Amino acid sequence: MAEAESVAAGGAADVVARLKRRITDHALPLWSTVGWDGTAGGFVDRLHADGSPDRAAPRRLLVQARQIYCYAKAAQMGWYPEGRAIALKGLDYMLAKAKAPDGRPGFVFSLTPEGGVHDPLRDTYGHAFVLLALATAYGLDQDAQIRAEIDALLSFLDTQLRSPHGGFQEGLPPSMPRRQNPQMHLFEAMIACFDATHDLSFQNRAGDFFALFLANLYDKQTRTLSEYFEEDWSRIPPVSVEPGHLAEWVWLLKGFERITGCPTGRPRGELLASALRYRDVTGCLIDEGDAEGNIRRHTRRLWPQSELAKAWIAQAESGESGAADEARAALVLLERHYLSHPVAGGWYDQFDGDGNSLIATIPASSFYHVLCAVTEAEQVLS
Repeated sequence: MAEAESVAAGGAADVVARLKRRITDHALPLWSTVGWDGTAGGFVDRLHADGSPDRAAPRRLLVQARQIYCYAKAAQMGWYPEGRAIALKGLDYMLAKAKAPDGRPGFVFSLTPEGGVHDPLRDTYGHAFVLLALATAYGLDQDAQIRAEIDALLSFLDTQLRSPHGGFQEGLPPSMPRRQNPQMHLFEAMIACFDATHDLSFQNRAGDFFALFLANLYDKQTRTLSEYFEEDWSRIPPVSVEPGHLAEWVWLLKGFERITGCPTGRPRGELLASALRYRDVTGCLIDEGDAEGNIRRHTRRLWPQSELAKAWIAQAESGESGAADEARAALVLLERHYLSHPVAGGWYDQFDGDGNSLIATIPASSFYHVLCAVTEAEQVLS
């Protein structure tokens, strides 16, 4: 952890301001120009290593939704005046192209670059991000049409995807194994819907996911979160643990506590302590471990680092001593290892255990993680 211990001397005091400038001056302009297909419409899924768009890549639903979230959130924060128009342009494209293009309800998993159906799967994980995008866009203007889209999506989830064993299926058609990941992001979306609408029904919906977390997803003995489950939520051995998700739940549980008053301090503290076991010599979280705290994969992606920062920010918001400093240190590691890319506004997505970059392209999907971490940091740490 020598590198992590040196972070204090590496510009932690003003890291939030630096990252905000990186986003407003570079990332937001990049992904709304080069990252938008001005001919066919829609956000591109990724850029090449030189910053040029990969226009041949399929357009995943989750990327369209995440980019809408990013620009709506940036507008909401007052960071990017153009963000509102870009978010609404992206929303129009997503609704026109991805919503029921084949006559069946729900959103397709991915589109061709020309806007046709690439993969017709109705993926619950992707729908969670559509709901997050709709909630964030609704928060800008309280547009009645966007609220109607929220209600229609909720009806689709309730009638087509709800599982008799709790939570929601993986998608249509259903598949196995069940994963905690779609449930986690639906939890996030319900919290966002409450923040945007102040409709108490979203507190109840979020409460259903909190109950699922306590009853099935969280292992109180090992203080870890399992990733893969049978239909009845029994864990599939050997248990896979993704430390980035442990950290992400810390932040989400704080959000649930904020909107409901339900105390979540104990599981937050346990999850964060468990996540910290899975760090390498850089201080960054690795991609996968087991329930005993051993590392399974020494690779490390960008998104767990942003989630670790958000976890510490949540603890700082709760008044935990030293948490604000830990949050800034995590942001410095994110900046140092992942955001210092030759393409301004780009990032490295994954490294191996020796620090070699494993992904040649710049995936758009990471912007959601980076922007969310920095907006949270400004609101809590600044």
